[in-house]
Amino acid sequence: MQQSYTRLWSGVTAVLLAVIGLFLFLGGLQLLFLGGSWFYAIAGGILLAATVISFRNPILAARLYAGLLILATLWALLEVGFNIWGLEVRLLTLGILGAWLLLPGVWRTQSPWLADKRELAAALAFCYAVIIGSCFASYSINGTVPADRMTATTSTPQDTVPASDWPFYGRTPQGERYSPLAQITPDNITHLKRAWVTQTGDTQQAGEDVVTGPDSGHEFNLELTPIKVGNTLYMCTPHSWVIAMDAASGKIKWKYDPHPAKEDLAANVYLACRGVSYYRIPDEVQTSCRERIYSPVADARIVAVNAETGQPCEDFGDHGFISMRDYLGHVPLGFHFITSPPLVMKNRLITGGWIFDNQANFEPSGAVRAFDATTGKIAWVWDAGHTPETFTPTPDDILTPDTPNAWGVYTADPELGLAYVGTGNSPPDNWGGTRRPFDDATSSATVALDIETGERRWIYQTVHHDLWDMDIPSGPSMVDLPGPNGETIPALVQSTKRGEFFVLDRRTGEPVPGYPVAEKSVPTAGHAPDDRVSPTQPYPTAMPSLTPPDLKETDMWGATLLDQMICRIQYRQSAYEGQFTPPHVGKTTIVYPAFYGIVDWQGITIDPARKLMFANASYLPFRIKLDHRTTLEQQGILPKWDGTGNEPLPKGDALALSPNYGTPYVAYTNPWLNPLQVPCKGPVWGTLTAIDLVTKKIVWQHPVGTTRDTGPFRTHNNLPLPTGMYNIGGNIVTKGGIVFMGATADDYLRAFDVATGQVIWRDRLPAGGQATPLSYETGGKQYVVIAAGGHGGLGTRSGDYIVAYTLDGKTGEPAP
Repeated sequence: MQQSYTRLWSGVTAVLLAVIGLFLFLGGLQLLFLGGSWFYAIAGGILLAATVISFRNPILAARLYAGLLILATLWALLEVGFNIWGLEVRLLTLGILGAWLLLPGVWRTQSPWLADKRELAAALAFCYAVIIGSCFASYSINGTVPADRMTATTSTPQDTVPASDWPFYGRTPQGERYSPLAQITPDNITHLKRAWVTQTGDTQQAGEDVVTGPDSGHEFNLELTPIKVGNTLYMCTPHSWVIAMDAASGKIKWKYDPHPAKEDLAANVYLACRGVSYYRIPDEVQTSCRERIYSPVADARIVAVNAETGQPCEDFGDHGFISMRDYLGHVPLGFHFITSPPLVMKNRLITGGWIFDNQANFEPSGAVRAFDATTGKIAWVWDAGHTPETFTPTPDDILTPDTPNAWGVYTADPELGLAYVGTGNSPPDNWGGTRRPFDDATSSATVALDIETGERRWIYQTVHHDLWDMDIPSGPSMVDLPGPNGETIPALVQSTKRGEFFVLDRRTGEPVPGYPVAEKSVPTAGHAPDDRVSPTQPYPTAMPSLTPPDLKETDMWGATLLDQMICRIQYRQSAYEGQFTPPHVGKTTIVYPAFYGIVDWQGITIDPARKLMFANASYLPFRIKLDHRTTLEQQGILPKWDGTGNEPLPKGDALALSPNYGTPYVAYTNPWLNPLQVPCKGPVWGTLTAIDLVTKKIVWQHPVGTTRDTGPFRTHNNLPLPTGMYNIGGNIVTKGGIVFMGATADDYLRAFDVATGQVIWRDRLPAGGQATPLSYETGGKQYVVIAAGGHGGLGTRSGDYIVAYTLDGKTGEPAP
């Protein structure tokens, strides 16, 4: 019986080693041929040799495997040093297999257990000692904000918002996301508990799951930041409901459903509403609807409702609604809608909109429009392709198609009378052969517009001839900085998807003295022959950057040594010369940073007193390949454009295959994941960073988030490894010395000590918290509130929760 048992497990082991060895050997040869690492072919050869030898001489086979473990450990240390994530993917597969070989009954001879496997046991001990030792390596930049800066105070005359309120997306129109409340501090935050949890009732419907739904790429996202005015919270939902809640209890006061057209909801690949806007009509203006909430509607409308009753304001537009399809000509379903709250100020409602990128090069205009906030009548349009740029259109005017659009949250300086708008590029994203001079002049830029007249005061471009979708997804945040001669300079900081931060004089758009920007050479070879690239791109040279280093083959990652090898092969097969490698035709191009950002629509947070900036960042490469469209149309994979935009979607993922009608090419675009759906670039995947805006240095930086809810094949079960995690959603900072942030894919709301960046409190949310929180005061209590409803693209748990916390809050129901 014992002999049969040994034969069985020896046979199983031989098959296992042979399969792994053959896979590594063949893949390793391919990698060698591509100019990559030698290790995989050698490792595969040793495994195959050990398999053959084990039948006649298991002791020698065990020694051979021990030699492989020693070789692998030394090779891993040479490639990545004591980096736990680099060592884990290189050594854990072989280490687990070695532990299996060490078990009784596996390759067992007549000698006592371990007597014939001393070398293997020693090699395993060495391997695991290196792995365990690397666990003590730090991936943080540790520092402390000086005590005098922590206690600094400032008068901000432009901040006319009551300290207890949060009436704008970023609390003020300047977009700082700074709360002057200090009841909650690092000393008492352990007492922070749930005060209430309210469900909006607007939940994900069938077909709105980007992972399993029939319409792949159809996202349901609760990216909401409510606003707080008086004793009421106002918010919107992914299906465009407008809701008012009592700020103290979370009780719903009223709910209004504008009933967006079902055909629009079905066509929109992105169901999200980041927030609403509040405005009080001046007393001298006659109206029956003085305090208003303006909210985007998924069918390309904006609705104005009475803040007290939730009913549409009859004297605004058409019984409370204005259509954003006006002046755009033909707009196919799903090609234009609004996801961000409009900027409402000085009796102007200013907004742009989301354009369904990469469908054609004759899509709806990206023009910015302003309406009379009382009547809804068009006031002005800023249209980069029109002469003059700013004008008031007539009912028969059609705004210039295919211009760069501005879809994110706008910010403003009321004293200067300027609104700050971040633009994207002229569609499609990855090929610009038909872009016009005004497209290139106004794309991927910060634009300052006069709030009342729409006149362009200045423009500052952050990417030239953008072929990577590096649009500006969030308006800049304001801060007053000390000048070189002791003066105060009204500045703004513009975050970018690249992870760079441009510090500009918000009056002129010029870089602030001491914060220069330089043009640096970037890769230019390999672009589409009928396109062009810019030979240089702008880089802020004094500000710290969150832009990652260019990728190397040794950066490749995976769940095992096997899928890591696949990533290394893909790296060698791809076009990649570093950041700004142009998309190639017929060859996959690695894009890193990619369009999901380093810093995406969440933007940044600024503490105006301490002169600190906080930014959470994500790190995930994408891959792009341009291909000739005629081939796909002839094969029937891609339907031909009939001008309506209502053709059946291409086979596969609508967002992965970009049809780019009107151009010679289609584009394949995907996050760079291996066959196990594990990223090909290893941790750290997410960070939170504090930057001193005066010294222009990183004060502290820490990985943020764990793998608890993100496993292979996009499962929601994993060990909570402290890798730092992808995050979508912003952070806020308080006078009390705390940064609050949800955003990460492991569904926590966390609090960080401003002084050190250390996590000092956290709570498990009932769904993904891919939103920016807010803080306000009511009834003498400071509240922290976050929307927890998940994000379809990130794959977090979906829900409809609004969760509030106070120091004396009652503990809510435990999150699932």
